[in-house]
Amino acid sequence: MGFTTVLLDADGTLFDFHTAQRQALENTLRAYSLPFSEQTLKIYESINEGLWRRLERGEITKKQLLSSRFRLFFERLGVSADGGRFNEDYLSALAEGVFLLPGALELCRRLHEHRRLYLATNGVEYVQKKRLRLSALAPYIDGIFISEQLGYAKPDARFFDEAFARLGNPDRKGAILLGDSLSSDMLGAFQAGIAGCWYCPDENRQPQGVMPDYRIRHLEEFLPIVLGE
Repeated sequence: MGFTTVLLDADGTLFDFHTAQRQALENTLRAYSLPFSEQTLKIYESINEGLWRRLERGEITKKQLLSSRFRLFFERLGVSADGGRFNEDYLSALAEGVFLLPGALELCRRLHEHRRLYLATNGVEYVQKKRLRLSALAPYIDGIFISEQLGYAKPDARFFDEAFARLGNPDRKGAILLGDSLSSDMLGAFQAGIAGCWYCPDENRQPQGVMPDYRIRHLEEFLPIVLGE
């Protein structure tokens, strides 16, 4: 059968977010004459990931997330610094971190020969647009749906309602979302009534909360799923 409408998550699916995040945090901390270490990275990741999960559950807004994460981070470190200004500088650094996961470019290049491709992301609009523009993926992406623009974040079904409305409401039976997050992407796909393909390189990790329609360990495995081969 194959799929005609292809949505792709960005961070952790096509972009190597962990490398970009590490580089941006290290560079920004050093610009503020603050030390960087594996421990500070773990502290930030714990705070940041916890806030993003709260955003997915609708408990906070993205504005609240962005305004609080470095305030909480500096409180944990016992450091006096302007969390709001630091966040702005961090986002500027993050937007420059264009790192692709293995197989991402080849997947998009080959898929684009047959389908139009759209990014579907909860990421910060400024960061996502700039990274895409700077990346080698740009020629193969036909559009980008960002939670800030749509007014809702994955996994909220209204994120997909807005995205599909802008696509002219194609048949959802022919739509699929590729993503690495069970709580955001796979749950979102389920709630939107579209197929979900879970990208999980760790073969030992088991899905919890929602069962994806497809599961792949390598990005190139997504191509025959889309094309129905």
